[in-house]
Amino acid sequence: MELSNQIRELVDRSRNQRENIDTEEATKTALVMPFIRALGYDVFNPSEVIPEFTADVGTKKGEKVDYALAHGDELAMLIECKPCGDPLNLDHASQLYRYFSVCNARIAVLTNGIVYNFYSDLEQSNKMDDRPFYQFDIDNYDERDINELRKFHKSNFDITTILSQASDLKYISAIKKLIAQEMETPSEGFVKFFGSQVYDGRLSQNTREYFSDVTRRACTDFLREHVNQRITSLLDKENRSEQNAPEAGDEPEKQPTSTESEIVTTQEEVDGYNIVRAIGAAVVTPDRIAMRDVKSYCGILLDDKNTKPICRLHFNTS
Repeated sequence: MELSNQIRELVDRSRNQRENIDTEEATKTALVMPFIRALGYDVFNPSEVIPEFTADVGTKKGEKVDYALAHGDELAMLIECKPCGDPLNLDHASQLYRYFSVCNARIAVLTNGIVYNFYSDLEQSNKMDDRPFYQFDIDNYDERDINELRKFHKSNFDITTILSQASDLKYISAIKKLIAQEMETPSEGFVKFFGSQVYDGRLSQNTREYFSDVTRRACTDFLREHVNQRITSLLDKENRSEQNAPEAGDEPEKQPTSTESEIVTTQEEVDGYNIVRAIGAAVVTPDRIAMRDVKSYCGILLDDKNTKPICRLHFNTS
């Protein structure tokens, strides 16, 4: 089964069973093991998925980490589990820290069954970083996250490729979070940066408080106007295309097949298509982004080719 479908099943299971998952062992059985299986590993093969992996770390004997995943003859990943819903922080990663310096695994995962934090040693060799380079949240993910997750699949696992892109993932993610925080609650430095460039007076405490609110509103308005401008531009292009299209009498009308007649393109799908076109316009010309509706989903394709899918809109089902 394709990775995205397996993750979707895991999401459904977690939502249906979460209130009954209140221990670490239940979290492993109900959520973590299916996640490991989705990554292509045989959870019933102890040479591939090693539970309660043990190693002596300095003066500590018999230290255990919940799972070690083997890829060929090498350890690929170490996984430490916490009860479902528990917050993940560095205090929970003590075993991973200690194991990282004595094992040849370059990837460590800390999870509560819902959020999966992926760590490596990007900043100092053989010492696990304090911050994850990637986070997968089964309650909040998109197709880009699935594509990133595919790199950790057993069939694709290449530690050189993963680590070569890990730094970008880590710092781009961190900067995006900072931007989101600054837009929601602008910091003093952020406010001062903009305020000092548009205001000639002294930035007193009252003035800074005023510009804090103004900066937040300006950022929100800028994003909204930018998105609306793209959508409006695309809609105008579509309207012009429709006006220039040949009239119905110019060529024989194609009779829909029985399958085509059952397809109904909803306004929600059209709106979703226009949003995707607006976003994609930053990368390709909008006329290269096409919509092809079928019974089970609405496909959005590059160059109207099935071999170049951008995304699928599943608005017709639960």
